[in-house]
Amino acid sequence: MIIDDIRPSVDGGRHPIKRVLGDRLLVQADLLSDGHDKLAGRLLYRRAAAPAWHEVPLCASAVQPVLGGQREDDRWWAVFSVDALGIWEYTVKAWVDSWQSWVWAVTRKIADGQDIAVDLRGGAALLAAAADRAADPARATLRQLADRLAASAAPASTETIAAALSEETAALMRLHPDDRLATSHQPPLAVVVDVPLAAFSSWYEMFPRSRAGAGVSAAADGPAPPPHGTFKEAEDRLAYIADLGFDVVYLPPIHPIGRTHRKGPDNSLTATGTDPGSPWAIGSEEGGHTTVHPLLGTLQDFRHFMSAARRLGLEVALDIALQASPDHPYLRAHPEWFFRRADGTIQFAENPPKKYQDIVPFDFTGAGWESLWDELRDVFLFWIEQGVTVFRVDNPHTKPLPFWRWCIASVKAREPRAIFLAEAFTRPKLMRALAKLGFSQSYTYFTWRTTKAELTEFVRSLDGRETKEFFRPNLWPNTPDILPEHLQNGTRGTFIVRAVLAATLSPNWGVYGPAFELQETRAREGTEEYARNEKYQVRAWNLDQPNTLAPVLRRLNRIRRDRPALRQLGGTVVHMTDNDAVFCYSRSTADKSDVVLVVVNLDPHRAQSGWLTLDQAALGLAASSSFQVHDLLGDARYLWSGARAFVDLDPKTMPAHIFHLRRHVRSEQAFEYYL
Repeated sequence: MIIDDIRPSVDGGRHPIKRVLGDRLLVQADLLSDGHDKLAGRLLYRRAAAPAWHEVPLCASAVQPVLGGQREDDRWWAVFSVDALGIWEYTVKAWVDSWQSWVWAVTRKIADGQDIAVDLRGGAALLAAAADRAADPARATLRQLADRLAASAAPASTETIAAALSEETAALMRLHPDDRLATSHQPPLAVVVDVPLAAFSSWYEMFPRSRAGAGVSAAADGPAPPPHGTFKEAEDRLAYIADLGFDVVYLPPIHPIGRTHRKGPDNSLTATGTDPGSPWAIGSEEGGHTTVHPLLGTLQDFRHFMSAARRLGLEVALDIALQASPDHPYLRAHPEWFFRRADGTIQFAENPPKKYQDIVPFDFTGAGWESLWDELRDVFLFWIEQGVTVFRVDNPHTKPLPFWRWCIASVKAREPRAIFLAEAFTRPKLMRALAKLGFSQSYTYFTWRTTKAELTEFVRSLDGRETKEFFRPNLWPNTPDILPEHLQNGTRGTFIVRAVLAATLSPNWGVYGPAFELQETRAREGTEEYARNEKYQVRAWNLDQPNTLAPVLRRLNRIRRDRPALRQLGGTVVHMTDNDAVFCYSRSTADKSDVVLVVVNLDPHRAQSGWLTLDQAALGLAASSSFQVHDLLGDARYLWSGARAFVDLDPKTMPAHIFHLRRHVRSEQAFEYYL
């Protein structure tokens, strides 16, 4: 027996695939053997380290999944559900099905009028062997039929032969197969089962030290720095974030900030006594990675903040940056954990020509690496004890990959609800390597993909057969580090288009606010960094602005919740347009029961129009059929017919359509499978 091309798998099973609690997992494999013998097989699955396997028969029939537009020969499949968090295992075993091979041969001989007396004795032997493997009442039924078949003569055994060839007998034989010579795929493949939030989430980043609200005067964000905010004051923003439809509120590091080489406004090298410093320069005499900045409040205040968030349906994500300020207690207690230069001084962080004098990196491979790894893993476990289960990890690609494999596995073994978002704007293969090693979600290059060609290639890069099994992209139009050029020079329409793209191209997305909804465009000259960057100073945000995009964000998050097609990664198809400023794509469920068609104007300054040429098969439409599209952003409805449709989008009003296709859906049930 040959068991080949098991799907889903990643790198031949070297890395686990990812699913969420309650998912049904379709497993497929090619089963091959020499000759004309019939085959049988079973899917085996269990929670990792469970003593026994569950078994499901493999099927090969006309209703098997269709891959690549046509049925594949020798393809077998079965489905199981994952009903617990953690790691599951699955594999396939297969064998020659002697009984079905016998049935196939005898049926053909009968049709040809051949003598089957000897064949009947062979069938009787197979039935008797199955009876020995069975328990009553199946044993008695099989034994009785074996005796009848053994005593039959071909011309006089029509009724007995019919019983032997019946589906009832076939079902009994499938339950008691002769699988002593079965081949099993080894080692088993793995699937990591996460909470649903790992696969579908909307993130909102905020600095708790910055004040925001309708009552905050715009003048408060003037030349004089506003007062440092607290967790208690930050609680007042949670209702606003929840009302926008976000489900994760993400906080930058909340720890004490070092004073040595503290950065001033806009990353300047000099800071005054009132400058708060960068939250990523972690550690001071007040404590380090397991301490709360005293100006924010106490650990109890942070727990209260989390409780307030959960009452509103929000999870709190905490930024974990595995680095230290020169004032971190670690430098005194464990100097062996840090790099030293040739002159004996501790190396500060740099990415030439950039220098981060307020940060010193850990030496993950130095003499003290074992105790360092344990300590950094325990940082995650400490915050899990406080109730945090969602982590955004800063620059994971600058730390050893074996560390992340070990650390994430160790943490999730204790808390399988933990979610890790990799903030890694690095080479695509390294982004994917981090995802394979355990990160639940990943930043991407979406932030800089702006043209029709770039977006088309980006969509295709996420749709690879294996990529979508382990890589969960989280799309961000902006971050505190990144104000991309197209937002600096864009319009209100630019911000709307970037939000629409991020919210509909991936199940996971996020914004750094309130800078995004208030359309902050001021950058530090010659950079993609915000001017008056909140990383280095306290800001005051007046949320009560007439031009805010808050209503757009609220509508987008509601659309995402309502449309199943937007809650999954697969099913994205780019459709042709005759204008490169118009980008069109659809998102659909596998059975086409829910289809969303998105059209955006990529030109932030001028109205653009054009003809769409729709892939009707991808939309689940018959050729030349008529259908209604309902614009979920503007609530307008249009009746379209055939593959061609005209759109006209003005960035001064609304530069995007999110259409829901309404059509007659066939009533027969489609087979559920992953694309």
